[in-house]
Amino acid sequence: MTVKANNNYEQDMVGDGLHSLQKVIESHREEEKSVWKYILIGVCVLFLTVMLVIPLAVVIINALKDGWTAYKEAVVDRYTLKALQLTLVVTVLTVLVNTIFGVCASVLLSKFYFWGRQILAALIDIPFSVSPVIAGLLFILTFGNKGWMGGFLQQHNIKIVFAAPGIVLATMFVTFPFVFRELFPVMNAQGKDEEEAAALMRAGGFMIFRKITFPHIKWALLYGIILCTARAMGEFGAVSVVSGHLRGKTNTLPLHVEILYNEFHSTEAFAVSSILVILAVALLILRSFVEWKRK
Repeated sequence: MTVKANNNYEQDMVGDGLHSLQKVIESHREEEKSVWKYILIGVCVLFLTVMLVIPLAVVIINALKDGWTAYKEAVVDRYTLKALQLTLVVTVLTVLVNTIFGVCASVLLSKFYFWGRQILAALIDIPFSVSPVIAGLLFILTFGNKGWMGGFLQQHNIKIVFAAPGIVLATMFVTFPFVFRELFPVMNAQGKDEEEAAALMRAGGFMIFRKITFPHIKWALLYGIILCTARAMGEFGAVSVVSGHLRGKTNTLPLHVEILYNEFHSTEAFAVSSILVILAVALLILRSFVEWKRK
């Protein structure tokens, strides 16, 4: 009995020692995790401050450097208003077309299976891998006076390059994957069982989309529209190639900022830039709200 009691006592002591050692190891791990957590937080905050907060602050400070009157004059200048009007028109048309395309392409690739499905999905992603400047050059080579369709367009007095239609086409090309890339994973994960059940009950295609598909994708759709809008408003490379930089006619806000800055009107350039900053912040707030609703 005494030997058994001693063995039990030794086992208890070993167990307590192992338990204490385990606690010490877990404590060290927690401390190490905490240290790395604060290091990563510090790195993220530093990066965002340098890359985002400081540049935005510089834009606002320089825009108001000469006072509110100078800022107001730069913002309400007729060329600025023309550029803002063109930017909004191009953005609305681009988002409308890309939304329709994104919804149709997402339904096609997620609900139907056919040969070349993966090829089509890869082709939609081409704008992500092609430089916007190259995209603009492609439209010049296609619709320009010496381009593939240049003769036909000249005969019918249709102007695309160095005009608003070219800007719309270039912006559409750069931004058309955004809505599709937000909708396709959601529709693909949803499957098509509910739609097939509704079709067996003789529901029409539009009713199936409105009653079954759309409730599942509405927040993803809005999220994609916001991303497409932000990209369309700030597009510079492709638009710069096809616009011709005609002040008051084919200049969007980013191009107007470039011209003002190149002409050494820095205050006016920063004032016009602040319009884009305000629009970007508004879209960022809306995007955060939509992302929260999705979750």
